[in-house]
Formats: sequence, structure tokens, C-alpha cells
Amino acid sequence: MQVRSMAASDIGAAYQLLQANGWAHRIESVDYLTQLVAASQRVVVAVEGQETIGFARAITDGLSNGYLSMVVVAPHWRRQGVGQALVQHIVASDAGVTWVLRAGRDGAPAFFAKLGFVPSTVAMERPR
Repeated sequence: MQVRSMAASDIGAAYQLLQANGWAHRIESVDYLTQLVAASQRVVVAVEGQETIGFARAITDGLSNGYLSMVVVAPHWRRQGVGQALVQHIVASDAGVTWVLRAGRDGAPAFFAKLGFVPSTVAMERPR
């Protein structure tokens, strides 16, 4: 498996991965995903052979704050270190950055706790 920065040529496969894994309601088109990717500072994919098996994106200033927005792994590849590799690729080089995320999906809190994330008592949100 290779984790690398997303290339423009990966957009179609990333869109298919997201559509098939619970993000169809949020990622309505390839054009919308292209806009999200362009507005994000960190976007990575996990690739095995010719198959895109994982995707993650984050927004950050690279100095103080970061928001890990999406981590998606194809079902067959879950629990094999793909998600961990995606997250580490995004956050590893920024020891001074406080990273935040929303961990609302089943299993997300336990997964992110293994990567050093802790529940926050100070976060607030303004829902859509």
C-alpha cells in the first residue's frame, strides 16, 4: 500500500470510494469533490496496485490549527492500518498543530483515540 498526496488523476476513483462508503449525501458530484480538494491544504489517498482504497483531507494553517475533515477506507481494507496511515501522513509533520475532528461515526472515537486524539471539553459547533 502507498499513501501519497492526491493527484488530479485520482479524483474519479476518490469520488467512487466516497460514494460507495457513506458520503453520497455530502459529495454530490465530481465537481463538488474537486472544489473541496482545491480548498483543502492536505489531501491524501491510499493506493494498492491500481485501486484507491483510502482517502483523507484536512484544512490547516500548518502552524497552529488543523481540522481533519474526512477519513474514508474501503470496507475490505479496514482494520489493516490504512486509516492510521492516512491520518499519520496528514498530521505527522506538524508537532505544533492542534488537530481537531468530528468523530460521530460508529467506531470513530476508539479509532482516533489510538492515534492520540482525546475528547474535547471546549469545542463548539454551528451545525448546517
